[in-house]
Amino acid sequence: MGDLLTAAFLGLVEGLTEFLPVSSTGHLLLSSHFLGFESAGKTFEVVIQLGAVLALLTVYFGKLWQVFSTVHRDPASARFVASVTLAFLPAVVVGVLAHDFIKSVLFETPRLIAVMLILGGVVLLFVDRLAPEPRHHDATALPFRKALVIGVVQCLAMIPGVSRSGATIVGALFLGVEKRAAAEFSFFLSMPTMAAAVGYDLLKNRDVLDFSALSEIGVGFGLAFLTGVIVVKWLLGYISRHGYVLFGWWRIILGAAALGALSLGY
Repeated sequence: MGDLLTAAFLGLVEGLTEFLPVSSTGHLLLSSHFLGFESAGKTFEVVIQLGAVLALLTVYFGKLWQVFSTVHRDPASARFVASVTLAFLPAVVVGVLAHDFIKSVLFETPRLIAVMLILGGVVLLFVDRLAPEPRHHDATALPFRKALVIGVVQCLAMIPGVSRSGATIVGALFLGVEKRAAAEFSFFLSMPTMAAAVGYDLLKNRDVLDFSALSEIGVGFGLAFLTGVIVVKWLLGYISRHGYVLFGWWRIILGAAALGALSLGY
C-alpha cells in the first residue's frame, strides 16, 4: 500500500507539473529523493511521462488531426509541422550526445536541481515583467528562425530543474511571442520532444528495465494522464489573465525549501 500511495503521489506530481514552467523532472527527482523511492532502471519515472504525453495528445487531438490531414495541401499546416520539426532537432542532437552525462551526473545531484529551480523562478519573474511587446499571437505561424531559436533554448532543460516548458516559454517571450501562444507552442513542441526522450530512455535502459511493479506503474501513469489533461486545459486561460508570476515564486520557494532540507542532511 505504501508503494501504491507513493506511485499515486508521483503520478500526480508528474501530471501537475509537466506542462507548467516549474520543472516536472526537478519535482519528480526531489520527491523521489526525499521519499526514498527508486525504481530499477528508472522504469517508473520514464513510463509515467507517457501518461503526460497521452494527455496532451488527447486535448489537442482535433487540432493535430486537422493539421496532419491537410499537410499535403495546406501551406499553413505544412509550415506549422516544419516549424515544430525545426525546433525539435536541437534537442535530438544534444540529447543523444549528452544523454549518459545528463542521466548519470546531473540527475543524481539534488542540490543542483534546487539551485536551478530558484534561478529559473527568478528568470520567470524577470521575463514576465520585461518581455518585449508581443508581435506573434499564433503558435502555429511562428517564423522558422524563431522556432529554431526556441528549440535551441529548450536544450537548457536537459539540466534537471530548468524546466522544458519554462525554457521554451521564456525563449518565446523574449522573441516577441504572446504569453498564450508561447505556452501553446511549448505544448506542441513537447509532443515529439517527450516522446523521443522517453523512447530513447527505454532503448538505452532496456537491459535493466523492471516492469515487475506494474500496479505502481499503472497508478502513476493513470494519474499523470488525468491531471495532465486538467492542467493543459486550465493553463492557457490562467496565463492569459495572470502571466507567470505564480510559477516563478513557486519555483523559488520550493528550491529554497529543498536546499534547506538537503543542508540538514535529508
